[in-house]
Amino acid sequence: MIAVVTDSTSDLAPDLARQLGIHVVPLTVHMNGRALLDWQEVHPDGVYEHLRAGHAASSEPASPERFVQLYRELLTTHDQVISLHISGKLSETVRNAEKAAMQLPEPGRVYVLDSRLTTAPLADLVLRVQEAVQAGTSAETAVQALDGYRDEQYMEFSVATLEYLRRGGRISRVTEVMGNLVGLRPVLTFQNGELKVIRRARSKETAENILQSLVERFGSQPVHLTITHAGTDPVRIRALRDAAQQSGLTIRQGKVMLLGPVIGAHVGPGTFGFMARPYTD
Repeated sequence: MIAVVTDSTSDLAPDLARQLGIHVVPLTVHMNGRALLDWQEVHPDGVYEHLRAGHAASSEPASPERFVQLYRELLTTHDQVISLHISGKLSETVRNAEKAAMQLPEPGRVYVLDSRLTTAPLADLVLRVQEAVQAGTSAETAVQALDGYRDEQYMEFSVATLEYLRRGGRISRVTEVMGNLVGLRPVLTFQNGELKVIRRARSKETAENILQSLVERFGSQPVHLTITHAGTDPVRIRALRDAAQQSGLTIRQGKVMLLGPVIGAHVGPGTFGFMARPYTD
C-alpha cells in the first residue's frame, strides 16, 4: 500500500481529503496573537475578515517533527509514502519534510517532492497521484508521471493588490510597484516554482482576460476547469462561473475551490483564478 501526503496549502477541503484517504499536514496561521492550524482551527473567511479589518496575518511552515510523526505512523501500515508539497521557493515546508524523511530508519520508503506549485495546481497533482496509486500504479511510476501532470495544467490568477505577497517576501518591492498600476490588476502565474506577474488587465475585465489566455492555450480541447476564490462569496463565484461558461472554453468538468487560510494570508481579499488541464475520462 502507498500513502499520499500533502500539506494544507493544497487547499483540499478537509472532508474531501479524509474521504479520499489523503493525509494533510497543516501549516500554521498567525493572527490576533494566536497560532492556528491551517484549515483545522481557522476557516479562510476568518483570515479575509481579519485582513479587511486592517490587521496582519502571517504563516509558518509545517515542522519536521510533525512530518516525522506522520511518516512513522503511516509506515506501520503502508509500504511507501509519496509526500507532495508547496514550492520550496514559497515555503520551507518541503525542506522540513525532507529533513523528517532522513530521520527515519528507512528514508527510501518516503518520496518527498517539491511540486513547484501551491493551492489548486498542487491539489490537482495530489488527486491525480492518489488516483494512480489506488489504481495499482507503483510509487516509482506515480512519481515519474508528475512532470507530465504538471506540464498539462496551467493557472493564472489575479490579486486586488500585491501588498500581501510583497509583505510575505513572495515578490519584490519593484514587482509590487510595477504591478499595482491604477485601474489595472496584476495577473500572475507559477514559473519555476515562483509567482510571476505576467501582465496587467483592466480591473473589470480581469476574469475575461485570464479566460481568454486559457482559450488561446487550450483551444477547443475539452478541459477540466478549477475556479479558485478568496472567501465564500456566492455572488462573485457565480459571476466567475458564468464568465467561464461564456469564455469559449470546452469545459467537460469543473469545480470551485476556496483559497485556504495560509494562502489567503499572502494573497489577500479579492483574489481569484482559473486553472485548466486537458480533460480525461
